[in-house]
Amino acid sequence: MIIFVQKFFNMNLIDFARQHPDEESCIQHFRLAKEKNGIVCARCGNTTHYWNKAHKSHDCKECGYRTTLRSGTVMESSKLPFQYWLYTIYLMSMTKKGISAKEVQRQLGHKRYEPIWAMMHKIRAIMGLRDDQYELDGVVELDDAFFKTYRDEIFDEPTKRGRGSQKRSKVLVMAKVDPKRGRPRKHKKPSAFRYVRMVVVPNSSATTMNSTVSAYATSEVTIKSDGWRGFNRTKEVSAKHIKRIVPPKEASKALPWVHTMISNAKRTLLGINHQTKDEYLQNYLDEFCYKTNRRFFGANLFDRLIVAAVEDTWYGKYRYNYG
Repeated sequence: MIIFVQKFFNMNLIDFARQHPDEESCIQHFRLAKEKNGIVCARCGNTTHYWNKAHKSHDCKECGYRTTLRSGTVMESSKLPFQYWLYTIYLMSMTKKGISAKEVQRQLGHKRYEPIWAMMHKIRAIMGLRDDQYELDGVVELDDAFFKTYRDEIFDEPTKRGRGSQKRSKVLVMAKVDPKRGRPRKHKKPSAFRYVRMVVVPNSSATTMNSTVSAYATSEVTIKSDGWRGFNRTKEVSAKHIKRIVPPKEASKALPWVHTMISNAKRTLLGINHQTKDEYLQNYLDEFCYKTNRRFFGANLFDRLIVAAVEDTWYGKYRYNYG
């Protein structure tokens, strides 16, 4: 007899494995999640289906059109077992600092590294797509950061150092904060952190900064930034722009939360991924932001990620081709 749990409050790995001991139990978990989301027939638009156990599909009661369990989800075109997907989603959602593809490969006992790596990047991609549904508003701290990455190509010119280095990728970081009320307290930040977005950008121009801010924040937002010239035109895409010109050593005091998020993200990436290619950096940042923005969800984070994974609108929207 298979037992399904809808809420995973304080469920550890042993309890999770007990609830999902085989491939069939994992299939049923994804099936229930997809049915809860709702299934619409791609042929006739009907919303009533019956489960076809032999083909692992939902068949339309009107026209008989078959929608497989993987169809339209993050698992589409994947040949990996459903058990791999469910366990990987659990590991990625329940590990606070993240987990490497090599470690997941060892835990699953799979021979090849590449399919596990691609699966995890697809899961990171849906994390980013999920966060794309929300816009930042209120007060937002804005700053840029440089993350160490590597590239396959060989550079004709000597490698630069500092801001223009070919070994660093530029990231625009936006942190939504709520100013605290009452008298400021010593050694305490003057605002409360809410949400963060990190976006890899090609350059530091004002045009790039403005287009990125307008894509992820409302036009009524209040922007707080330092005196970097790339932010000079931010007032064009916001209701108010508060610019503070401070020495580099005091930048963390002027924009405390955005610098905290940058520091946390860099430590997370260095601790899990020893080498990050620049073309996949956005996915790693999406995972960091997704889990940070849902830091109070606890074990419910697994349920929310399952809902995102079986959403039938993600397929074809991945930022990269993972094979």
